[in-house]
Amino acid sequence: MKTQKGFTLVELMIVVVIVGILASIGVPAYNDYVLRGKLTEAMTELAGMRVRLEQYYQDNRNYGSSAGACGLAMPASPDVKYFTYSCNWGAGGTDQFFTVTATGVAAQGTGGFTYTINQNNVKETTAAPAGWGTSTTCWITKQGGAC
Repeated sequence: MKTQKGFTLVELMIVVVIVGILASIGVPAYNDYVLRGKLTEAMTELAGMRVRLEQYYQDNRNYGSSAGACGLAMPASPDVKYFTYSCNWGAGGTDQFFTVTATGVAAQGTGGFTYTINQNNVKETTAAPAGWGTSTTCWITKQGGAC
């Protein structure tokens, strides 16, 4: 008589339950890591724009050629895809200032995030989804308000 080989239905169901439990833990953590990876685009571009604006200032003695608009082109697609960028500059007395803003693109999963940097290298998180928090001194990179 031949002995049957293979898995029983009970053994198979136990494996399915274990895989389901692991997936329910792993998928949200993975999605969080993916989102945090997308946020680095804003931080990289904002820091780079600040440096380029300071170089522009050294050459032109102002941050822009027309009122309100910075003197440099903002990063745009296809170079960036998770955030849109804008820059404003102005003068207060003898001081000039600028603020570069990165606003998340909702269709790319970064909607709700807004980061800024200014001429004094002050980094702010001016908007973030619930549970992320905001900060006037740093860019929030993790849920709970961690910088």
